[in-house]
Amino acid sequence: MTDPLRRLKDPVINEDGSLHVRTVLTPTSLKTRGLVYKGSNKVVPVIFIPGTMGTNLRVRRDISLPRGYPLKPGEPAWRPPNSDSAVLLYASDWKKRSPKMRQLILHPEYVEVDDSGDLDIGSCYLERSVMRERGWGEIFNGSYGTLLFELQSHLEMTFQFDALNKRHIRSRWKEVMQAMEGDTLKRWGVRSVAPLTETELEKYAEYQYPIYACGYNWLRSCGESANRLEERIGKIIDWWKKRNHECEKVILVTHSMGGLVARACAKRIPDKILGVIHGVMPALGTPLAYRRLACGTECDSPVNGKLDNFKAGKFADIAGRRPEDTTPVMSVAPGALELLPNQRYPRPWLHASVVHAPAHGERRETAIDCLHLPNESQPNPYDLYRDMSSWYRLINPDLANPANLYRDAKGGVVKKIREAINTAEIFHDWLGDYYHPTSFAYYGNDKGHPAYGQIRWVAQEATAGTKIPITAANIKAAKNVAQESNGARQVKIEDRITLSFSVEPQESAGDDTVSQQSGAAPNGKIKQLFATQGYRHQESYKHRDTILLTCYCIVKVVQELGKNG
Repeated sequence: MTDPLRRLKDPVINEDGSLHVRTVLTPTSLKTRGLVYKGSNKVVPVIFIPGTMGTNLRVRRDISLPRGYPLKPGEPAWRPPNSDSAVLLYASDWKKRSPKMRQLILHPEYVEVDDSGDLDIGSCYLERSVMRERGWGEIFNGSYGTLLFELQSHLEMTFQFDALNKRHIRSRWKEVMQAMEGDTLKRWGVRSVAPLTETELEKYAEYQYPIYACGYNWLRSCGESANRLEERIGKIIDWWKKRNHECEKVILVTHSMGGLVARACAKRIPDKILGVIHGVMPALGTPLAYRRLACGTECDSPVNGKLDNFKAGKFADIAGRRPEDTTPVMSVAPGALELLPNQRYPRPWLHASVVHAPAHGERRETAIDCLHLPNESQPNPYDLYRDMSSWYRLINPDLANPANLYRDAKGGVVKKIREAINTAEIFHDWLGDYYHPTSFAYYGNDKGHPAYGQIRWVAQEATAGTKIPITAANIKAAKNVAQESNGARQVKIEDRITLSFSVEPQESAGDDTVSQQSGAAPNGKIKQLFATQGYRHQESYKHRDTILLTCYCIVKVVQELGKNG
């Protein structure tokens, strides 16, 4: 009878390429044998790039911080919690923080990537020191730990042999293969999906796939973050080569804003990247970014129940419920501004309407659309963002500098805001419609998780008192006179009447963050695009379908090896 086996931690690779494994001495009576997995000498690293707010940040140690800075050098500035109980405490802490504290703590120039985050990933047979070296501590474990665990545990476990030495496809890969069959239109939003074949798995199984993560300072421009990713790719490839392994290219797997970072990096070094798998990428930006900067973070959704709205409220406490909270952080952060609808987002997406009470004898209200931006005469959305005087402005500069960081600087905070907007515009001009030639992507196309596909300011016409004709001209020329606590704006028209404009709820199919208009933008520019459902944006990589789809796409990417020499 064969002795039982117990798998040990994966070997640690020494500088000369040799392997060592740690275990413990056991009594001779214990007959369980240790099993060690040795990967192929041919390596294709898989690097995960998280979304905005998905990288842990700490206070920089190498600069002089402003007097009164609320944290110590090296202390965590942004580390999202991984449990529901911790979320409540984290939300309570952020709710107490003033706009001034928020501006200081989350200033792009005062923070950097923090690699000391939680490594409670599960039993994936990696030593914790290896997880740390591979960047797993840089990213939000609560959203991405499941993906890292699944990829590390299963990517290389393709085949197994029975007692008769007959080869079988492992159950996980059978599940991946079966997921691509059946009603692909319902599950993946496409009429047909190329099957995953055993021949493709054979080629795939020739390689080793170590899993890395690469965080970035999401307050800075995606272009700068791409520099960090490029440097990390070079170091990873060199690390394996120095240890006598074949390693020429990497695969990138992205979430949300990480897709923009990966595209920018791939545009610079396409030959170092075998392929890219994008998840829920705001390819054209998202109107949600306008909503949060102009009005504060939303606390509800038209489809939410009480529990989901409670959770949304706690996130709003963290991100900032009011424009007084969000403006000091987002208005000078190029990374945040690069999430706004860019030059290629379908226009117009910003509207203003006035609803009239029913006329005598009528039952229904009527709405007059008065404003549509960007439009043919004003096509550039960044001109809209630079406009800080209109009542529908994105940024109120009076809210942007509570810590007085730019009080004595030439041009003040307005200059700093314009510089950040210009950086975002230049980035998207440069990136354009570029995608790596071997790219796959999925996005949320779920009416059950609506997102902002557009922003519509709506006001109810007064039923009594002074009335004036409402026109596009006088609505556009109206003046903002007050901001309400819920983000609504009091707008005075022709100095005669005041209307309260508020933003309508989310209306587009999406994933509660990125609308289908932006998520579907890669269509026709990549290998294949999948329209999926059943998850919220931040939790997309915890959904079973997206994990199976990611595995499928990785195998398809690997088929490109050797095609071009």
